[in-house]
Amino acid sequence: MPFFGHSNFKHQQSTKIGILITNLGTPERPDKKALRKYLKEFLSDPRVVEIPKAVWWCILNGIILNTRPKASAKLYQEVWTEKGSPLFFHTQAQCESLKHLIEDKWLDGMSIADSPLVVEFAMRYGKPAIGETIRSMQAQGVNQLIVLPLYPQFASSTVGSTFDAVSQELQSLRWLPELRFINNYCDDPGYIAACANAIRNHWASTDPAEKLVFSFHGIPKQSLDQGDPYFCQCQKTARLISETLGLEKDTYIITFQSRFGPAEWLQPYTDKTLIALAQNGVKSIDVFCPGFSSDCLETLEEIAIQNKRFFIDAGGLDYRYIPALNAQPMHISALAGLIKTKIADWLELSTTKASLINAGTDRLARYEMAKEKYPEKLY
Repeated sequence: MPFFGHSNFKHQQSTKIGILITNLGTPERPDKKALRKYLKEFLSDPRVVEIPKAVWWCILNGIILNTRPKASAKLYQEVWTEKGSPLFFHTQAQCESLKHLIEDKWLDGMSIADSPLVVEFAMRYGKPAIGETIRSMQAQGVNQLIVLPLYPQFASSTVGSTFDAVSQELQSLRWLPELRFINNYCDDPGYIAACANAIRNHWASTDPAEKLVFSFHGIPKQSLDQGDPYFCQCQKTARLISETLGLEKDTYIITFQSRFGPAEWLQPYTDKTLIALAQNGVKSIDVFCPGFSSDCLETLEEIAIQNKRFFIDAGGLDYRYIPALNAQPMHISALAGLIKTKIADWLELSTTKASLINAGTDRLARYEMAKEKYPEKLY
């Protein structure tokens, strides 16, 4: 098969470091047609649904894609905004905030455009696609690439799937960039501090509820039994946040939401737990979702609307959802620190060269002129 390259590529052009953050993805519109397209891509991923391909193809195309898109579209319509999908615009804002922080903290006044860095975001499903974004970054000169999936806890169905998409794209490239991949940051001090700060800020305007619920996205229990570290990393994250806040063990609960299908998923389930708490006399609940870096359908509809209704209908009185970290400054600072730690050696070499370019030193000028005049000397 032909490999993707660039016509008339200039071998003397400057090379750059690429920083790519990724998220799950979102339909382009909150309607049945767009949801069908999105769900087909999402649910066709063998990392997401681990059922024999032939069997699942019949279920997906014969039943799910003929029933679920309409129902899902109604849910998306409840959270859709003038800016579009919450997951999309929050991820976009995170990328822009990361660029601004890098300009302020890393580049000594230099703009991203003039620096040796390229910062982009992509979605595992939908647009902007990971493959297209990597090609765009390579066209801008990126030959060192770090990928940060915005999932603090590793799961095969999220981080593993993202790596599949990245590696699949790399298989098609003529010149492969040097690659670094962050597969989790469940115990990163900056991330933990950002989560604790979000909860503190919420409590600054209201007294803490009787219980704090940490609700993580669920995965099938079979994944845990087969070695997926997700459940353990969720437990660690919640423990570290609660320790940072100085909470007693009986004041918080760890639960799992968003199960799909008849199989057993990680427990306790968020919805059933909230109902049981209300039935047992708990009147006030705060819910925080540490595994979601951005607010999305699962936080804004499932947690903030649907589960609130479950709790109130079961006898609860006060239910409060604490928003995801989104583009909060402490969150962006944590992501930047995580990335910088992983590419410190790349940055040292690249920023040194960039500073020479800005200074316009005779030595560097002579070097660049020599590269243009004698490109064969590069070999």
